[in-house]
Amino acid sequence: MNEIHMKEALREAQKAFKKNEVPIGCVAVLNDKVIARGHNIRETKQDPLAHAEIICIKKAAKKMGGWHLNNIVLYTTLEPCLMCAGAMIHAKIRNVVIGANSPDNGAGRLLKKYNVKLTRGILKKECRGLLKEFFGKLREKEGCPSG
Repeated sequence: MNEIHMKEALREAQKAFKKNEVPIGCVAVLNDKVIARGHNIRETKQDPLAHAEIICIKKAAKKMGGWHLNNIVLYTTLEPCLMCAGAMIHAKIRNVVIGANSPDNGAGRLLKKYNVKLTRGILKKECRGLLKEFFGKLREKEGCPSG
């Protein structure tokens, strides 16, 4: 099941890619059914809080009719940042499935500290590949040498 739901998160990330947004996608799953989706739209909305995970959490809370999301599993294509991890903790999310690790900005350790179960590396190659492609194109556009 993890791969099926991570593919849905990747579809969200591809939507961000097409909008020239950092391609990160997220889905919220309840009883093996996707109930909410989100992808990065920070540039589109000019909103520093418009991360895929935040958007998905807000939609899940609306769908559930409350902010206690302890029964959902959140799938995200990249290890969440500190802000998104904090939102997950405050929403009482207990399970997070991560595609690619984020060595610079990832807050997986914080999630673990709050007893959030992490599953890492689901479709890691595909999640990393999309990010690598995006940043490669961005460097080309800006005239930076690839490497």
